[in-house]
Amino acid sequence: MDPCIPLPIPNEQLEDLVEKAKDYALMHGICMRQKDKFDRDALHFAPFVLFPTPFPRDEYRKSVELQTVLNELMHKVAHDYDFLKETLNHTIKVDEFTGRLWNIYETIMGEGGPTQEVEVGLFRSDYFCCCGSKGIKQVEFNTIASSFGCVTSKLVQLHKYVVAEAGHSELLKDIPDNGALEGLAGGLVEAWKIYNKPKSAILFLVEDVTYNVCDQKFHEFEIRKQCPEVFVIRKTLTELANRAQLNQDKSLWIDGHEVGVVYMRCGYHPDQYPTEKEWEARLLMERSLAIKCPSINYHLAGTKKVQQELAKPGQVEKFLGYKAQIESVRDIFTGLYSLDHDEAGDKSYDAAIANPDRFVLKPQREGGGNNVYGEDIKPFLENIKDSEERNAYILMDRIQPPVTTNYMVRPGQEAKLVNVISELGIFGYVIGDKNRIITNKQVGQMLRTKLSHVDEGGVAAGLGALDSVYLVDAGSCCST
Repeated sequence: MDPCIPLPIPNEQLEDLVEKAKDYALMHGICMRQKDKFDRDALHFAPFVLFPTPFPRDEYRKSVELQTVLNELMHKVAHDYDFLKETLNHTIKVDEFTGRLWNIYETIMGEGGPTQEVEVGLFRSDYFCCCGSKGIKQVEFNTIASSFGCVTSKLVQLHKYVVAEAGHSELLKDIPDNGALEGLAGGLVEAWKIYNKPKSAILFLVEDVTYNVCDQKFHEFEIRKQCPEVFVIRKTLTELANRAQLNQDKSLWIDGHEVGVVYMRCGYHPDQYPTEKEWEARLLMERSLAIKCPSINYHLAGTKKVQQELAKPGQVEKFLGYKAQIESVRDIFTGLYSLDHDEAGDKSYDAAIANPDRFVLKPQREGGGNNVYGEDIKPFLENIKDSEERNAYILMDRIQPPVTTNYMVRPGQEAKLVNVISELGIFGYVIGDKNRIITNKQVGQMLRTKLSHVDEGGVAAGLGALDSVYLVDAGSCCST
């Protein structure tokens, strides 16, 4: 796919635009802390590409329109105990982390269900535009700690500025605005108002060390802007374990603050539960009256095994009532296969061994860097062929997105013209309980772009960068 403007550009113009873009990023908080040179008081601009990346207009609109349908689907999935139990039955026996989450869910259900029935989900559905199917295909659906909504909201304005400085103002109309920051913060404010205790706080549950701090803090600032009377407090799971308590009415308190809403920006990876205390804190939180974002059942609904189960014929139909909705959801699914020890799982295993380049092997993990690709799949699977550990993985068809070119800009490095592929994320939020949906919205988007020849594309790892959408009129996502 052709870039939004002809590349390469003259070196003098490139240097000028890169300097302007870096300054814009630094002065507008499009920043992160560096892992290799961590300094609490220092920020570097987050890696980004210089120009917005083309994306087919019709496919983008499809993804936007579909978000509220997916929000509804995952809300209903999260409240179907039997479906979750049957789907995760094998996984929870061999994947310790998912098993621990399930045990918390079972404990809550065994106590008569959650004390607080209302929950809020800040969701993100991720897609590649696929050259094989000529349309978008879902990579995953994130139900916990969906990041980069804030900094990519600001990056859109950087890209509009750079494109105009490059002399292409005629392109600005095709760079869509991004309201993810306002929308996601608005979802938390709405949940806080439903809790209806004016002196309660919104708790951001954060890592011991936060690198993606701007993405979190701008949410905090936006909450304060939208609702000046609410306070945001930041605590780790360990701090929650050491100092939080429940009152008789099950309200959650820490350091003198009643917590109305818990927004989890950590808790999605085993490393974030270093001792039993952190697991006890998660259970304490789930038992509390605070509105959770996400609740334990939302968290479980976001596992890869649930995604794979929903792709089976007849499963989406259990949760959505309109034929058009069902067909639109099924249209974005790529091939997803079980690796359980049964006939279907053995068939998937044999296919992956025979043609590993066709697939991606996925565990039940969030946070990136966990998948197995290509030739690495065969020895990995052979090592667990007869082990129950196989049940902890799913197999997904590898999506082949279109390749374009862009300049990747990273701290301390010269801008490089590279071949890249891009992954679109659509943000939405849903608030409701087991009987109803109170609010269901699509609120914004993000684009992450990585080198076309690499498998994982972590922004902090050096292989990926933040990006914005440039809409093009194309019948497909790939050149013919």
